[in-house]
Amino acid sequence: MLFDVIIVGAGAAGLMCAGTAAARGRSVLVLDHADRPGKKILISGGGRCNFTNLDVSSAHFISQNPHFCKSALARFTAADFLAMVEEHGIPWHEREHGQLFCDRSAADILDMLLSRCRRHDVRMHLPCAIESVRKEQDGFRLETSRGILHCASLVVATGGLSIPKIGASGFGLDIARQFGLHIVDPDAGLVPLRFTGPEKEALQSLAGISMPVCIRCRNARFREAMLFTHRGISGPAVLQISSYWQPGDSLEVDLLPGLDAAAWLQRQATGHPGMRVDNALATRLPKRLVALLMQMQSLPRRPLKSLSEREIPRIADTLAGWRLKPAASEGYRTAEVMRGGVDTRELSSKTMESRKVAGLYFIGEVVDVTGHLGGFNFQWAWSSGHAAGQAA
Repeated sequence: MLFDVIIVGAGAAGLMCAGTAAARGRSVLVLDHADRPGKKILISGGGRCNFTNLDVSSAHFISQNPHFCKSALARFTAADFLAMVEEHGIPWHEREHGQLFCDRSAADILDMLLSRCRRHDVRMHLPCAIESVRKEQDGFRLETSRGILHCASLVVATGGLSIPKIGASGFGLDIARQFGLHIVDPDAGLVPLRFTGPEKEALQSLAGISMPVCIRCRNARFREAMLFTHRGISGPAVLQISSYWQPGDSLEVDLLPGLDAAAWLQRQATGHPGMRVDNALATRLPKRLVALLMQMQSLPRRPLKSLSEREIPRIADTLAGWRLKPAASEGYRTAEVMRGGVDTRELSSKTMESRKVAGLYFIGEVVDVTGHLGGFNFQWAWSSGHAAGQAA
C-alpha cells in the first residue's frame, strides 16, 4: 500500500500532523503499536488535559539549541490551538500561570483531533507493529504486522520514554539512530526526586506536607508548591526543577519565598523577644518541618532576644537556602516527559525534516525540546506536528 505520508505514533503530535497533512490533500496513514490513539492525552492534567498555556515562549522550553523551537511555535501558536478548541465547542478554563484545561474531560481534545482526521480521510492501523524501516529512492518501505507499506514522507511521532505503563518506548530514537542522526542523551523530566540514607529517613517525617517554596538548581528557579513524600519530594516546584537537575546536584530551597528572612526574624525578636526560635518559625512553617530544621541545622532553641548578631543571619540563610541533595529521580515510571532526544541540529526548525534524510521528519517529545510544566509540552506537540504536516 502506498501513501503520501505515514505517521508513526497516534499521540498528540502525530494526530495533529495527520490532520494538518490530510487537510492539504495528502493521503495519510497513522500507525501505532497501541490499540487506541491518544492514551497520554487522556491521562494528562488529571484527566482534564492541560492542553496549552496563554504565555508560550521559547523561555519555557529546554533544549541544547534553545532557539530551535521558536519557528514552529510562532507559526502555530497557543491562540491558534485555542481557536480550534473553541470552534469544536469544547468548554475550557484558565488556572494559575496561564494554564488552560478542559472543563469536562481530556477526551474532548482527543475527539477533536480524531474528528479532524476523519474529516480529511486519515487512515489508521492500530495496533500495528513495525518490523523494519528502509529508505528507498522515492520514499520509505515499512514492513509491519499489517503488511508492507510505502510512503513518500515518514513522520516519527512516537513520543519518549516517559510513563512506560501506557506503552512508551524508544522506537523513535532507534529510527533516528538507524539513519545516522545524533541523539541527545535522554532522561526523565518533570519527575519527582528521591533521597536515600539518613536524608531520606529524616525527610520521611514530613510526608504529606505541601508548601509554597522557591527552588533553585543551576541557573533555574521556580516559585511553586513543593510536596514531601515518603521517598523524597514532588509537587510543581520539584517537577519543574527536575528538568534541570543532574545527579550530584544540590537544590536550594527558599522556605519563605518573597520574604526577607533576616528582616522578619529581627522584627520577631523586637516584637516578641521572649518567644523561642522554634515557636517563631512555627508561625510561618509547618511544625514538623520546624522540628526537623532545628535538628538537622542545629538551630538554637533559645528566646529570640538571646540571639547574637551572627545567629540571626545564619537562621535566615537556612530558611532562604535550605540545601537538599537528591540521590536520583523517580525515573520514567512517573516522569511526565522525556528530556533529550533527537538532536535539533539534525532537523529543519521550519519543517522538522531531517537534514540528512529527505522525507524523514521527527516531531513532539522524541525531539530534544522539553517544555516546562503547564501545557507547554502539548503546545510543542501541536506546533511541531503542524510544522511537519504543512511540509510532509
